[in-house]
Amino acid sequence: MNHLKTYTFICLLLVFAGCDSLNQVVNSSAGTGGSATAPTTTTISSTEAASGIKQALSQGLDRSIQSLAVKDGFLGNAAVKILMPPEAQRVESALRGIGLGSLCDNLIQSLNRAAETAVSEAAPVFVSSLSQLTIRDATNILLSGQPDAATGFFKRTTTSELTKRFSPIVEGALGKHNVAQYWSAIVTRYNQIPLINEKIETDLNRYVTQKAIDGLFYQVAQEELKIRNNLGGARSTPLLQKVFGYADNQKNKL
Repeated sequence: MNHLKTYTFICLLLVFAGCDSLNQVVNSSAGTGGSATAPTTTTISSTEAASGIKQALSQGLDRSIQSLAVKDGFLGNAAVKILMPPEAQRVESALRGIGLGSLCDNLIQSLNRAAETAVSEAAPVFVSSLSQLTIRDATNILLSGQPDAATGFFKRTTTSELTKRFSPIVEGALGKHNVAQYWSAIVTRYNQIPLINEKIETDLNRYVTQKAIDGLFYQVAQEELKIRNNLGGARSTPLLQKVFGYADNQKNKL
């Protein structure tokens, strides 16, 4: 009798200890006739996937804009800092060589100030572009395995329109920060150097527009990486936790 009691007690312990595993099995089969609610990371709907990706991009945009649309947001960030245009770097080298480095520094600062100003004013342009994301796109992005898949899709599908709409904002910012004045002074002084015959013809508006957009996409990609890896609690909403938790589970199955 004592042996029977002992055996029964052990069985009960095993049953209670295995409750969580049993619940997981039941929940996993809920879609095939079970009535239990599935865990948040067991499955997600296509609508949730789309909403999660859009929320991740929106969050990434908000944080990126906040980090870039401030004084030294571009200038103080080595990853996105706007330098002299490549074709004008020989101008910079020559001017610094004759003691006119401050003139180059003023131009570089004004280019970055223009980008910082433009990003803050262009926020609605980028946010509205999220409407291009379809449910199928979102599902593919979520499970692609690429750490910047959402940012890459956003960049591929919106850069042309963003450039068109962003350009006049940059143009206004360039005027506000006296970029043309500094650029004219640099070209004039450069042309005064003996034996200099090559002219520099750079479209600064186009150059800064592209650099500002590139800088924003770079920051968005960093934010996406944080969410995908859940760095610093970046999955700050239940939806992000559910959607990207599901993605984690799918990745672990591979």
